Amino acid sequence: MRAIEITHPGGPEVLQICERPLPSFKPGEVLIKVQAAGVNRPDVFQRTGNYSPPPGASDLPGLEIAGEIVDGDFGSSPFKKGDLVCALVQGGGYAEYCCAPTAQCLPLPDGWSAAEAASLPETFYTVWSNVFDRAKLASGETLLVQGGSSGIGAAAIQIATALGHRVFATAGSDEKCRACEALGAERAINYRTEDFAAVIKAATDGKGVNVILDMVAGDYVPREISCLADDGRLVFIATLGGSSASIDFRHVMMRRLTITGSTLRPRPVAFKAAIAAQLQERVWPLLAAKKIKPVIFKTFPLEQAAQAHALMESSSHIGKIMLTV
Repeated sequence: MRAIEITHPGGPEVLQICERPLPSFKPGEVLIKVQAAGVNRPDVFQRTGNYSPPPGASDLPGLEIAGEIVDGDFGSSPFKKGDLVCALVQGGGYAEYCCAPTAQCLPLPDGWSAAEAASLPETFYTVWSNVFDRAKLASGETLLVQGGSSGIGAAAIQIATALGHRVFATAGSDEKCRACEALGAERAINYRTEDFAAVIKAATDGKGVNVILDMVAGDYVPREISCLADDGRLVFIATLGGSSASIDFRHVMMRRLTITGSTLRPRPVAFKAAIAAQLQERVWPLLAAKKIKPVIFKTFPLEQAAQAHALMESSSHIGKIMLTV
């Protein structure tokens, strides 16, 4: 099969087309003929040598795919050969074929293309796991999404808005802010020209937001603590702004704040299967009803994975970057 491999750690140019044997599915897995794959920040980190695949995972990049099941160990799975699915994988998505645990597969949402479906798993699993499971965003609570124009941000804004929450977001340009608001954010804040903490406090009558989903960290953290409501939860999914911060923990104690975070890739299949079940029950009907839509900025053929990575590193995109196979 054709695949994209990382020839050595470095810039986008180290992504090269290659020939690899078809992967062999393990018990509880299916073999998928890939039609589309998502490009995500962890792929960039892996390419630069800063994010190694978990033990036993493919060395090929790619964490989310969509395509046709062509073989597998189906067991009690509802899937069969010929079914079209999207799936979360630990690696190997930048290829013509990829194996996925059946428990991490979801049916293509009604009316969506393979490229649109492949844009969902990594972002939707991440958002659901962190915002709704870990941070426990509850009815009537508010959410702030840092990096609202990213793939993760677009998913978080749409899911939380569709479920009835007030959502705020930050982004790095007025154009990106308007895009966040078009997706459902009540107010998007240009972090280059505005103080997001001051805007949030004003918009919530001084109370602050209940949950913050953050992929920045660094010097954002003290300001995030200042604009959390009492009993608020701050959840990290990346540290693009730095992995350390200075915090006055008296505020954490006196206001009963929770600071947490997670990474999805190394978690076991059973954990991801539970998320998949929640997504199919709570979110897939919203996709079918077009209350949530995939946001795809640009699609590249598999051979142009390097150009896709260069675009991601430019941060000029709004939404997802995809590869078609």
